[in-house]
Amino acid sequence: MTQTVDKTSQLPQFHVVGFSGHRQLTDAAGAARVIQQALQILRKEVPGEWIALSSIASGGDQLFVEQARAAGLSWHALLPLPRAEFAGDFPPDEWAGVERALAAAEHLRVIDETGSRDDAYLDCGMETVNGADALIVVWDGQPARGKGGTAEVVEYAISLGKPLLIIDAENSTLRKENWHRMQFRDASLMSLNRLPMFRLSWASNPFDAPEEIFAFQQKCDYAASRGAPQFRRLTVSMLLLHVLATLVAAAALAYNLHLVVLPWVKLLCLAGGVGVALVLRQRTHSQRNWVRCRLAAEFCRSALAVWGLPRSTPLLQDLDVMSMRGLTRTLQVLHSRAAALRPASLADFKRIYIEKRIDDQIAYFARQEARAAPLFNRLKVLFWLTTSFALACTALYAVSISVDLAVPVWMQTTVFDFLPITLPVVAAALISVISINDLQRRVARYREMQTELEAGRRQLTFCETWNSVERVVLKIERALLQEVLEWHSTASFAEAH
Repeated sequence: MTQTVDKTSQLPQFHVVGFSGHRQLTDAAGAARVIQQALQILRKEVPGEWIALSSIASGGDQLFVEQARAAGLSWHALLPLPRAEFAGDFPPDEWAGVERALAAAEHLRVIDETGSRDDAYLDCGMETVNGADALIVVWDGQPARGKGGTAEVVEYAISLGKPLLIIDAENSTLRKENWHRMQFRDASLMSLNRLPMFRLSWASNPFDAPEEIFAFQQKCDYAASRGAPQFRRLTVSMLLLHVLATLVAAAALAYNLHLVVLPWVKLLCLAGGVGVALVLRQRTHSQRNWVRCRLAAEFCRSALAVWGLPRSTPLLQDLDVMSMRGLTRTLQVLHSRAAALRPASLADFKRIYIEKRIDDQIAYFARQEARAAPLFNRLKVLFWLTTSFALACTALYAVSISVDLAVPVWMQTTVFDFLPITLPVVAAALISVISINDLQRRVARYREMQTELEAGRRQLTFCETWNSVERVVLKIERALLQEVLEWHSTASFAEAH
């Protein structure tokens, strides 16, 4: 298969501009003009598509939404309260306009708040800051007059180092704050986009997701498979070289060997161990690339698996892996834009998802268990054998010394001198191999995932509505992503050490 750099396997980068502003404005026309100017600054200075994120309260919020949509930005609405409660803050004629605007929103999210209305508005402002790369605020510079005010949102944004374009509510002047903190490009997404194209003949795109997402997933999957730095194998080889050096040294002492070759064997083993350690140190960069490619491939795999749902899901919304933030946002935005197309019927979605996702994953975890479990069991048995034999040798030696028992020379050298030294070292090495390869956790996790997937399969078979299907699918995908995140933590720990 040939590899080429192909733009059809590259994903776009999205930026989010949030907004906060007063409800009562002395110069609404001037504020609207400067909001438009601020949006032009963002689009000119920062490449990529900008998405507007805000609520739609009276005053500043509505001005921002109007100007963002007029500038061609898509709008993600963030409401502090459910629609029925939120409508209570508007006169009926104004609410009709709000409803029309909400119908045009690309994505709508309601803050789950059980406290007061002020708490809900404050949380909405905080979530706007959290979800934005930069903020436009219309602020008079005065302290907050109540909970949830613009001043509190501005203070929170500045404390997080968010870039701000601050519009003075009194004279409509514009100034920048924290602008040096603006992230113009997502380095991780750019690096993944530069990966050469590679198509896997066995891969499938079950719900006809956009070609660029499918191609992106394939090349990340291939890069992760090809670029695995073999840290575990290298670490085990370094361990075995040290064990071998110990065995040679113990044999020389126990059998009083003075062969010229033995010191050289020990030296070669120790030098080999140092060499492997240096290789591990030099492969830190490849380790980071490998982890990034594997995470990207699995995040895309989950996104492709839910593409047939009739609405965008919060699957990746709460995942906060720093190196994947750009990718998860891109997948969420693209899914939001495509979800309404509903390319599959309920019955077709269930059938395809069960066959292409659940059954494939059950088979994958079964294969992984079939590989890991026998190795784990063999190493565990060998550990107990070597430990028991070491105990027996040591006990026999203690008895012989206590009763002054005469023993043959071979027993003295082998059973009393050599084995009590080497067997504990071998037993420790066996436990270390289990730990390095994380075998005990992996075997238990593979079995747990098969059980969970089987349960999900049974539940999905009986689902008759999109809501019930979505709940089961999200539960399954989150379990699969949790496994990926656990692996990510383990791999990152290995990299750091």
